Amino acid sequence: MDAEQGGCLPTDDTDLEYRVKVTSKKDVTEQLNKYKKILETVFDGQPDVEEQIKRVLLQELLANFEAAVLDNVLVNGQRWEDAADAEEATDLDVLLDDTIVEAAWKRRVYPKRILPHVVHSLKAERKLLELYQNTVNPQEVVKNPDQENTMRDVSAAAPQLVKEAIQVMKSIPTVQRQAEGLCQILSTKPSHTTLEIHQDVFAHSGQADACLAVQEEAATGGYVPPIKKPVS
Repeated sequence: MDAEQGGCLPTDDTDLEYRVKVTSKKDVTEQLNKYKKILETVFDGQPDVEEQIKRVLLQELLANFEAAVLDNVLVNGQRWEDAADAEEATDLDVLLDDTIVEAAWKRRVYPKRILPHVVHSLKAERKLLELYQNTVNPQEVVKNPDQENTMRDVSAAAPQLVKEAIQVMKSIPTVQRQAEGLCQILSTKPSHTTLEIHQDVFAHSGQADACLAVQEEAATGGYVPPIKKPVS
């Protein structure tokens, strides 16, 4: 009976898998960090143990705990070391930090790499410039003394000409006002009373030509003087 019962039990325990199967390393890491924080409080409330010893024991405890957990976990059927990280850093902040670090590294390293090439290029250009020869000999320019005298006279007379031009520009408004006043005087027509006075004066003085001119001016203005009756 005992033999029959013993035959029903499994005889080989090596085929059984006791490790926990997971699909993501991220979840395991989060849980591991969570329980690590709990284990960090194990030595609290034990004043008899020195701080240095507590620190060493705590480090060993956390390391053993992490190693035990990772050894008893299968990620997609693979051991922790063999499993690949499926999660990629897609967070924008992480990508931005990586870009900043890469740019800073390039700014620090690339100038040192480029500098030797720049120096070599400048030296090569200098050697090429030394190989060039002047195909045309430059001629000395002879100054003309008459031209120099003319330029000197013009330069000396320029300040006085500028002053005269400024004075002319300042006098233009005055001349313009005088011209406008003269135009107003010339365009003014005599009044009827003035024409009568001129007619009487020129009639008694015997200046027929002047009287005739006054009459023509009056006729042009549309004014006909009244005919005076002779005194009896």
